[in-house]
Amino acid sequence: MAKGEEILHIFPDYMRSKWSCIAARADELQEIRLRIGREVIAILQNKEWYLTENGQVTESKENTYHISERDMEAILNHICEYSVYAFADEIKQGFLTIPGGHRIGLAGQVILQENNKIRNMKHIGYMNIRISHEIKGVADAILPYIYENGKLLDSLLISPPGCGKTTLLRDMIRQISDGNSYAQGMDVGVVDERSEIAGSYMGKPQNDVGMRTDILDACPKVLGMMMLIRSMAPKVVAVDELGCEEDAKAICQVMQCGSKIIATIHGDSLTDVMNKSFLHNLIENKIFGRYILLGKINGKCSIKAIYNRSFEICYDL
Repeated sequence: MAKGEEILHIFPDYMRSKWSCIAARADELQEIRLRIGREVIAILQNKEWYLTENGQVTESKENTYHISERDMEAILNHICEYSVYAFADEIKQGFLTIPGGHRIGLAGQVILQENNKIRNMKHIGYMNIRISHEIKGVADAILPYIYENGKLLDSLLISPPGCGKTTLLRDMIRQISDGNSYAQGMDVGVVDERSEIAGSYMGKPQNDVGMRTDILDACPKVLGMMMLIRSMAPKVVAVDELGCEEDAKAICQVMQCGSKIIATIHGDSLTDVMNKSFLHNLIENKIFGRYILLGKINGKCSIKAIYNRSFEICYDL
């Protein structure tokens, strides 16, 4: 199914004519923001556009389509195949993954259990439809830098939000798994906590992450890393968005077991990451062989610099 068709199939039949113009620009589309009673906002090539009542995109707020409670409920029911209850486990995590690997973030009224954990979510009034863009070959430029004498180096991708780190990570995983001109293919274990890397739907990856890749979908990173080590014996473990002390400890355990690590983290610079307290031991002991910094140059997502384990630049734009 073409990407434009995948986008149209997010919506019930009676709404599709309104979305055909946006679906036709699927390759440019990054997000669709839905909020009950508010304008529909589509992000096309990093720029906000509004949807009109007759299904056109415009920069003006005049005559824009405001999504109704009825329409929002219809979209949710359609996504959940008219059995919202069957998707309760996904909804309580705040997102659903759909065919094509696209992810729909959800917000509304949270229902808590006695242990202060989320039991469910109701009165969903907000959706963020994030369009998955698989770009094969996007990691080509960094492959020469993440191998040394044919051996893969532990690597950390550093990026502000919206600069393509997950897209780059995905292609790195694919090329490490399948093999490339710098090394033979390796077994890769992916802990896909937010279902963004492989974009699994009903257990099947919607994105190509390589022939030697095993995936733990919707699993917390800390639990997943050690589960993969015990069950699948990967040569490489890949995770997205390190964010706490427990993540850093799990990475140390993975490395002690002899596996390589490919990971990402939010940050604006190498200095920014070095100042994160939970990474102190990893930084101090020079665990990562490469630090790959992403950012925007002239509005375009780019690789800004690559540093070695001694924090010296080995690639700089």
